[in-house]
Amino acid sequence: MELTDIVKPLLTWYDGNARILPWREDASPYRVWVSEIMLQQTRVEAVKPYFERFTRELPDIQALAQVPEDRLLKLWEGLGYYNRVRNMQKAAQKVAQEFAGELPADYEQLLALPGIGSYTAGAIASIAYQICVPAVDGNVLRVVSRLTASRDDILKQSVKKRMEQLVGAVIPAERPGAFNQALMELGAMVCVPNGMARCDGCPLRELCEARKQGIVMELPRKTPKKARRLEDRTVLVVRDGDKVAIHRRPGKGLLAGMYEFPNVEGFLTDDEVLAFLKGRKLSPIRIQKLEPSKHIFSHIEWHMIGYVVRVEELEEMDASDWIFIEPQDTGRDYPIPAAFGAYTKYLNIKWGLDNN
Repeated sequence: MELTDIVKPLLTWYDGNARILPWREDASPYRVWVSEIMLQQTRVEAVKPYFERFTRELPDIQALAQVPEDRLLKLWEGLGYYNRVRNMQKAAQKVAQEFAGELPADYEQLLALPGIGSYTAGAIASIAYQICVPAVDGNVLRVVSRLTASRDDILKQSVKKRMEQLVGAVIPAERPGAFNQALMELGAMVCVPNGMARCDGCPLRELCEARKQGIVMELPRKTPKKARRLEDRTVLVVRDGDKVAIHRRPGKGLLAGMYEFPNVEGFLTDDEVLAFLKGRKLSPIRIQKLEPSKHIFSHIEWHMIGYVVRVEELEEMDASDWIFIEPQDTGRDYPIPAAFGAYTKYLNIKWGLDNN
C-alpha cells in the first residue's frame, strides 16, 4: 500500500463526516492556535465552552498579550496544565512585538514561538495558511501506525519524525489543512484511542495493513508510562465568618502561581488540624470533616481528605502567606485549580465555566 492511496478516500470521507466545531467555522490563525493548545490533554467536548469564553474575552493576539496573568489563569481554570496558557501569553507578547500582532505564515517562525511544537506549528500553518506541512498528533500517529502496520514505538522522537515525513510527502497541495484535519478526525472518531477500532466505518479499511494482518488492536506500540507518584494531602477550608483562607503557590513547579486552599502533606486527624491552626495563632471554634477526593496530574496523583474549620480572632494569626477573601472574589480574581474542585462547593465558589 502506498500512502498516497489514502488521500482521495480520506478527503471524501472528511467532507461528509467532519464535526462542526467552532474553530473550524472561523479558522483564523489565532483561533486555530487557541483551539490546538486547549485540545492538548483535553477532550473536544470539554474544550468547546472554554474556547468560546476565552476567544470572546480575548479575541486577538493583542488582548492575550496584555491580559493580567490572574485573569488569564482564571479563564483557563478547569482546563489544567496551566503552563500551556502561560506560554501562549509569552508567544502572544512576542508576536505583538515582532510580527505586528499576527501569527507568522511560516512554519519555522511558528515553531520558534514559546509553547509551539511541531504539531501545533503544522496545524496553524496548514489549516490557517494552507501551507503543505504535516500536523502529526497522537491520533495521526495511531492512524499511520495501523495503516502501515508499523511496530515502532511512537513515543520515540525518531519514529514521530519519520511519520511526519511520511505524512508530509503525501499532503495534497490544494487541501493541506483539510487533509491534516481529516487524519486527526479519523483517529478521533474511527481509529479511536480507547476501545475497539471502528474498522467497519473506516474509509481506509481496504488499504490498512494492520487490518489485513489482524493486528489493529496491537498497534500503535508505546513504551509503558512510569507509575504516578502518590501523595496524601489534607485540605483545609478555613473560614472566618463569610471569608475563606487561600494562599498562592510558588511561581515554579506544579500549579505554579495558582491560588489554593491551605493544605499539608499526609492525612491529619481532627486534633492534628486543630493543633496546626493553633500553631498559626488561629482560634478554631468548629471543625467538620469532608469527604475524600482524588486528583490525577500527569506524573503525580493526589489523594486528599478535607476539613472545614471555623476560626475567630484573625488579628493575632501567624499566616502571612494566607489571605482571607470573600468566596465570590474567586469568580474573577483568584484562579483555583481543578484539583480542589471537590471542596470549592462548600463555599458556593464559582469555578471553571461557572464563572462568567
